[in-house]
Amino acid sequence: MVHNQLHAIDLIIIAAYLISMVLIGVVVVKKVQSMDDYYLGGRSFGPLVLMATVCATIIGGSGLMGRAGVAYSSGFKAIMTALPYLLGMFIFSGFAGRISAVGTTFHVTSIPDLFEQRFGKTTKVILGCLIAFTMMGTVASQVTATATIINMLGNEIGISYEMGALIACVVFIVYTATSGLFGVVYTDVLQFYMLIVFVYILIPVAALFNVGGFANFAANLDPALVEPHIDGSILGDIITYLVFTMAGAEMWQRAFAAKSRRAAKRGMFLGTAVYGVTIVLVYFMGVVGRQILGGDILAQYGSTDAVVPALAIRILPAGLTGLALAGMLSVIMSTADSYLIVSVQTCVHDIYKVFNPNISEKKELRLTRVFAVILPLGALVIALYIKNAYSILMFAWSFYAAAAGLPAFAALYWKKATKAGIIAGMVAGFTVCVGWKLAGVPFGLGPTVPGAIACAAALVGVSLATYRKTPTPFLDPYQNAAGR
Repeated sequence: MVHNQLHAIDLIIIAAYLISMVLIGVVVVKKVQSMDDYYLGGRSFGPLVLMATVCATIIGGSGLMGRAGVAYSSGFKAIMTALPYLLGMFIFSGFAGRISAVGTTFHVTSIPDLFEQRFGKTTKVILGCLIAFTMMGTVASQVTATATIINMLGNEIGISYEMGALIACVVFIVYTATSGLFGVVYTDVLQFYMLIVFVYILIPVAALFNVGGFANFAANLDPALVEPHIDGSILGDIITYLVFTMAGAEMWQRAFAAKSRRAAKRGMFLGTAVYGVTIVLVYFMGVVGRQILGGDILAQYGSTDAVVPALAIRILPAGLTGLALAGMLSVIMSTADSYLIVSVQTCVHDIYKVFNPNISEKKELRLTRVFAVILPLGALVIALYIKNAYSILMFAWSFYAAAAGLPAFAALYWKKATKAGIIAGMVAGFTVCVGWKLAGVPFGLGPTVPGAIACAAALVGVSLATYRKTPTPFLDPYQNAAGR
């Protein structure tokens, strides 16, 4: 059945989903008794729960709607820029066990915590500021994606893009502020299964039926959408994704929250494997959207991010359309809440507590909930000015990847890394990345590439020059039986 409007049943399903997310946060709040509960879920999550939350967090609004929009407009670029993140996450799953062991043995709850124990408070604050900036941008990208979907309901109930963005923020705020990582992970599990069934299975199958099967799809495929190519911009995105995974604060948090080293490694690996399958499906939805919807998505909706929800509305019958759109909202929210909880932890635990170390746990918990309200409002402002999820994401990630990716890896594995080397690396990476951006991106090369090179050179060079005079403690969990 082909249609262009939502039915009342679809709107009811979407509203019921949003309300259920809020209710989960309210119910789970009873589990939060300490800051470890709020930030890390009591370090209690097994591999299957981690698989669901990892995959749901990876995909996100930019990974689904933004990347499908890239496939719709630029074809194979959507694959080219996704594979490095996939590779990076598989590599990350290999050292997730070590992160979990370091966290348990030395009571480390975040990357800035690790930096403080190895290199001092200055590095903790610098990295904390970088993470807070990045997480805000990432939450903004999810607000943008959510607002795009809700705005598409405007013909039915008169909701603007701006009002959609505000609704998205309110929902994020309620269940993240109340229940912390418990609420985030439990909603992620529900959101993961909704996503797989109602988006990644339902929409591609319905689309194939709509175009008359795979043979007809292939016969009408624009060759330009399947031609592999690479340029400076794509290379920049590739390096950004690959380096970012080394210091992805949201994934480090999940490794810290695992109940064991084995659970951390298995959960990360399984979640990444499922994500790998979704890359192909997202590409297909973007490309088949060109055939079904035509080439005017940008003109019609203001952003190519709208291709997947527009596809669902066009090809699915009433009821299933609502479930598919709820599935899209679910993956967006699963990413938004993950980055929001990290940004809250960073602002309160990793920055505020450095200057107020004697704050009580009760007051810290209250403060985290205040920041869980303030930070999404900042993301809302960003989303109102930049209405493309992929653009916001890459803007935020490029600076962080250049400045923090290699230092985070060095903090975990390199004994010769020093405070001076870490600071030099972060400053050099950020400065060169920003400078490259301000210079107009010479040669069309993404700013993460020169930024990461500058970071590596400064980190290694300064550390080797100073480690004999100012060695730093190395956190090896395997020297302690408790870490085994």
